[in-house]
Amino acid sequence: MTVPVKNIAILPYSQLVGQDRLRLALELSYVDPSVGVLASGERGTAKSTTIRAFSVMAFGELPVTLPIGATEDRLLGGLNVEALLRGDNEWQAGLMEQASESAGRMLYVDEVNLLDDHLVNILLDAASTGVLVVQRDNIDRVPLPVRFTLVGTMNPEEGGLRPQLLDRFGLAVAVTSEDHDESRRRIVETVLRFEDEQDNPGSKWLEKAREDDAATRARLAAARERRPSLPITGSLADACARLAGAFNVVGHRGDLVLIRSARARAALLGATSITLDHLRKVAPLALAHRRPLLESGTLRPWTPDDDRRVDEALREVTAD
Repeated sequence: MTVPVKNIAILPYSQLVGQDRLRLALELSYVDPSVGVLASGERGTAKSTTIRAFSVMAFGELPVTLPIGATEDRLLGGLNVEALLRGDNEWQAGLMEQASESAGRMLYVDEVNLLDDHLVNILLDAASTGVLVVQRDNIDRVPLPVRFTLVGTMNPEEGGLRPQLLDRFGLAVAVTSEDHDESRRRIVETVLRFEDEQDNPGSKWLEKAREDDAATRARLAAARERRPSLPITGSLADACARLAGAFNVVGHRGDLVLIRSARARAALLGATSITLDHLRKVAPLALAHRRPLLESGTLRPWTPDDDRRVDEALREVTAD
């Protein structure tokens, strides 16, 4: 699939420095759009920059964005007021339809922790089920299939999400600043280089960055197409159940996200089967936010002890 990239002043995805875990989560959610992503971190940690750069790379444009203070009509859609004044019943698509109609684009919610819980519930329901249902006064539409990648960001200093809502995000990433001097230097140099190159119509640097982005886009599209052909084996289901049990995950949503994410990871790597190594790679993203939060409302850091728990849970899994 060829996606024309518009001239958008966003740092190319291929030139981002660091944020490997967030980038992996975004790529997994592209391969399987039912797996949403939550990025939690303090301001200035490049959450929005990474997400917007990913959207431009993957879809050729910025994500459909749900602003804070949006109404239910803005999200779900409703009757066009101007048309009603003319005596016509004309449906105006909401943001979820807009994201879905554009080849399954990204629907981005900045500061999702400040969004009304009711709207968050609607978003997560539609993203996970792939169906948009609108039933309100004088409106009862036929359920509409929707497909979009839901991505949210939040700053835990401004308040957290209720555990019930947090659990419904498939993957979560605790985003931190790049503290190493070398990384900080590269970030500054890259941003300044990008600002300078934008004024150069024949920039070889930007041309190379766009070529790299196009290659990544092709790889992701191929993985999305390949994903459904990868079989879910009994041993994989057993492994996911053991992991969820080891981390005391309530309900079955965590098990399903583990399976879907491991399959997406295998598809990204061009594998013909899903292995325990694929599962190990996605386990921190799928399980970290399904544990008790710290008193500050932030996600607990993933530690070597957590890796050992993963290994112990998978040690007795029997291959098919």
